[in-house]
Amino acid sequence: MRLYLSSYQLGDHPEVFTGMVRGSRRGWVIMNALDGADPDMRGQETERQIENLEGVGLTASELDLRVHDIESLSAKFGRPDFLWVRGGNVFTLRAALAQSGADALIKDRLKADELVYAGFSAGACVLAPSLLGLEECDPTADALFMYGTVVFDGLSILDRPFVPHLGSPEHPESEALTRVAAAYTQERKPYWALRDGQALVVNGSSVVLR
Repeated sequence: MRLYLSSYQLGDHPEVFTGMVRGSRRGWVIMNALDGADPDMRGQETERQIENLEGVGLTASELDLRVHDIESLSAKFGRPDFLWVRGGNVFTLRAALAQSGADALIKDRLKADELVYAGFSAGACVLAPSLLGLEECDPTADALFMYGTVVFDGLSILDRPFVPHLGSPEHPESEALTRVAAAYTQERKPYWALRDGQALVVNGSSVVLR
């Protein structure tokens, strides 16, 4: 399994991400954590993410899970060398993954080591066993409006919650996520704690916080 999970954007070590990518270095960008956002802003941000990836030698196009079900996604998905999953609202992202069947597809491809899963903030948080607690930071209303449901089960690819933006006062969600981390600590629940710039890197049996 290959994961590059950044607290914010590409983090301080994008070369670690690109170094794990094999093949033609082509992949998909998933923007569904921005479902419910202003369409113009979403479009501009999609372009920015694609340009950022181009800047580190990767070629990507958007895969919009809103327009897919399990059958159509299986036909569209192909054989990407990586996924880049942008942050935003973890609950709209999780609902989109569930509705489209991307959650099961991603888990299968990771198990077979066919791609790198990379992303930041909500794009990493969604891999936890559970999303309970993150409603302190991300409202559930957008997922309920867009998808008619709120899914609290994560993809269970990580062994514990992923909490980004800690010790990063310049990020607007740092204070809320500090409260999330404090609640996990009080419950004696282990979690991955990251400040902006850091990334959790999984490459086979190696698990490193950089």
